[in-house]
Amino acid sequence: MRAPIGRSRVGRKLNVPQALLLIVLFAMLIFAVVWSTMAWTSAEGATMSVHGWIALALGTLFSLLIGCGLMTLMFYSSRSGYDESAVPRFEDQDPPSE
Repeated sequence: MRAPIGRSRVGRKLNVPQALLLIVLFAMLIFAVVWSTMAWTSAEGATMSVHGWIALALGTLFSLLIGCGLMTLMFYSSRSGYDESAVPRFEDQDPPSE
């Protein structure tokens, strides 16, 4: 019998490909953190003008506005039922028997 959707299986073990994927992803994370730390500390003597600070602030503000706007549209689309018609033919079928 299958586990219900949304419930996790307690005591589930990882197989070899999943473990390798996790190892690769953690290695990439460590590499990104080390590289960004080295890049951040290598620019100690650099100065930024007022125009640079304004550009940084505006870029950050507009990135946040666009991200929040897209998330709002996603939730609105999901709750308004626009996403329901994407898979109507699969909802009425029974799951395959094992």
